[in-house]
Amino acid sequence: MEILIIEDDPAIAEIERDFLEMNGFTVTIAANGNKGMDLALTGKFALVLLDLMLPGKDGYEICRNIRTKIDIPILIVSAKGEDLDKVRGLGLGADDYITKPFSPTELAARVKSHIAQYERLKNRTADTKNDADIIIREFRIIPKTRRVFAADKEIYLKNKEYELFYFLASNPEIIFSKDHLYETIWGEDTYGDIKTVAVHINRIREKIEKDPAIPEHIQTVWGAGYRFVP
Repeated sequence: MEILIIEDDPAIAEIERDFLEMNGFTVTIAANGNKGMDLALTGKFALVLLDLMLPGKDGYEICRNIRTKIDIPILIVSAKGEDLDKVRGLGLGADDYITKPFSPTELAARVKSHIAQYERLKNRTADTKNDADIIIREFRIIPKTRRVFAADKEIYLKNKEYELFYFLASNPEIIFSKDHLYETIWGEDTYGDIKTVAVHINRIREKIEKDPAIPEHIQTVWGAGYRFVP
C-alpha cells in the first residue's frame, strides 16, 4: 500500500517515510500544498498524512478538497495542537489528528489502524448492498448507495457522518455513549480522539435539524451520550 505524506519539513517527512517503509508501506512525499493535493486526488494512495502549515494550499483546504472528492483516510500531523485546530481539522473530515512532536512508532500504528478500519468499513458497506431502505418519518436512508433524504431533499453526509447517522437511526431511542459510538464507527483499536464523535454529531445536526441549537432528532442525554428520536 502507498502512503502520501504532505509535509514541507524534510526532516519530519523523512522520519515518517522511514518508519512507514519499515512497516511495509510505499511512500510518496509532497513538499507543498499544491502538489500534495494534486497527488492525493489521483486516488492511488491508501492514506494521506497531512501537515497544516504548508506553502501553497494549506492543510485545511487540502483536507476539505480531498474529502469532497474521494474517500480515503486522512491523518493530520501538525504542530498546531490547540483544541480549536483539532476540532476544525476533524470537522473538515480528517480521521485523526496527531500533534508534533510525535512518536514515530505510534504514527505507524495509527496508520495501520486507520487503514484496517477503512478496509472493514468497505467490507461492511459491501455487506449492506442488498439492505432495504430505512424509512423513519421524513427520513429515508438507502444503504446500497449510502444516500440520505429528508422529505425528498437529499442530505449530503460525509463518510463517517453517514456511518454515525445510519447507526443511530437504525437504533432509535437507544442511548449510546461517546465511547460506544467511537468504538463502533471508528473501531475499538483505532488510535484517535473521542472528541471527533461530538464534532461529527454537530455536523450532522447542521444538515438534518431545523435548528441545530435545539436538535429534535439527534439528542444529547447529558452524562450518558446521544440518541436518535424519530
